[in-house]
Amino acid sequence: RSSSLSPYSKLVFLTTAMMPLFRFLIGIALVSTSSLVSNVAVVEASNFSKAHAHTGKVEPFSPGDPKIKLDGKASSILKAGKPYQTQVQSGDGGRGLVIQDVDAPTHVVWDRILDFDNYGSMVPKCFESKNYKIIDHKPTKANNFLEKEIFTRMKVGFPMLKLEYFVRHFVYIQHHKALTWTLDYTKESDFDDSCGYWYIAPHPDNPEEKTRLYYSVGVSMFDWVPKFVVDFMSSKALTDATAWVKKFSEIEWAKEVAKGGTSRSSSAGAQVKNKGPLFALPFFGNKKKQEEEERLAREAAEKAAMEAQAALEEKKKLFVVRAGFRRYLLVSLVVVLAAYKINTIVAGGFLKEKSA
Repeated sequence: RSSSLSPYSKLVFLTTAMMPLFRFLIGIALVSTSSLVSNVAVVEASNFSKAHAHTGKVEPFSPGDPKIKLDGKASSILKAGKPYQTQVQSGDGGRGLVIQDVDAPTHVVWDRILDFDNYGSMVPKCFESKNYKIIDHKPTKANNFLEKEIFTRMKVGFPMLKLEYFVRHFVYIQHHKALTWTLDYTKESDFDDSCGYWYIAPHPDNPEEKTRLYYSVGVSMFDWVPKFVVDFMSSKALTDATAWVKKFSEIEWAKEVAKGGTSRSSSAGAQVKNKGPLFALPFFGNKKKQEEEERLAREAAEKAAMEAQAALEEKKKLFVVRAGFRRYLLVSLVVVLAAYKINTIVAGGFLKEKSA
């Protein structure tokens, strides 16, 4: 019966028969597109304008001397220029802590650690880092001698997976010789939680030109983060952190020595050393004017950071839409070409049959 049909009727019949397959393929394209969008949304979960899901799961660190006793083996490892790993008590368990000797004074080491805006060029696996807010404090017993809070947006990870998180640093250099941090829980981060600790002390053998630094970190990751990333953040990141500080501190100190100076008028050192003339009497109103200028500068920096973050999030959304739409067009094009190929084969077969 089918042989008596005209070529046009055959084409209509075949196209009608193939419609369920076309619909199925288009359905796959739509599902793939929505899956792509949802995956991008999950991986890019950070949000500058949205609060984190909680206000802390990992126990934060307290500033101050960790009071670690080093035996002969530990001392030998440190003298060889290598990091020494140990454990410190934390709650019911322990935390990994790394100790590293650095051939540079403490003020040089502090300058590297506090240079958050340049972490992208120093810290392994760090792609971006930028401060978005700084709050100065008057150190008192009531605030545990807190000097400053520094809020930093960071992006770390690997080429195919970058994690963005927002960090709140607490600076206690003058009294505790320490810096601690937690997440900034007013922002949504790709880390479930993170907190950490630096303690920087003059080296017992050469306090003027060497430093002994202590570092520890606690991290909690979401289930969707690959295991190799979790392993890197929780173990290898410990020794990597002290290694980059040692490297760049010693490079900077070598530059200072080469210039013939051992100046301690750096940004971190100035916080402790440079207190100004003892009997200086500033002009009336100068202090108030300076405070106002600093406040305006901070507000301008915060506004610029928020605008930059908003632009970045808008760019992410645009990327998701473009990626999904392009994938849908590609699959649709494949379906159309497949239908055209089938129709060409059918028409060719019909012409051969007719000529025969």
